[in-house]
Amino acid sequence: MATIFSEKMSLALLQRLVLPFSKGTAGLHTTCTMHEIRKMARLRVVDNSKLGKSAMLEGRPPRCIHVYNKKGVGHTGDKVLVAVKGQMKRAILVGCHQNQKPLMPKFDTNNIVLIDDNGSPLGNRIHVPIPTMLRKKLVEMSRPKGADYTKILAIATRFV
Repeated sequence: MATIFSEKMSLALLQRLVLPFSKGTAGLHTTCTMHEIRKMARLRVVDNSKLGKSAMLEGRPPRCIHVYNKKGVGHTGDKVLVAVKGQMKRAILVGCHQNQKPLMPKFDTNNIVLIDDNGSPLGNRIHVPIPTMLRKKLVEMSRPKGADYTKILAIATRFV
């Protein structure tokens, strides 16, 4: 009786330890990508900030926590709150995978640029092209005594 119990216990322990890694999902994302920017959507950091680069190299991309608009769905140019490596940071969406308004390009990934509280970007270069239509929206969002989002346009190297 004791050997049957120990065999069952060792089999259960073996299944719990080995089976999750035998499926081939270790290190891969098991959730599908969202074409809309909602809560828990995976995003891609496209600036050269230390926090963003290290999160992308680890394979744990930032996730959207909150979208700062009334609809709860983010579009290009919207401000979002993201979780990056256990920290909460603000970011601006500079490219979305969802269907866009006219004259706004559609991207392959959901791209963000990390910003601090006063609106200046954490990195000093953006690696991907950003839409030229974003210029108008970021100028409207900037306030004289508040956040200045036009600094994102200054560090961009290419426009689409």
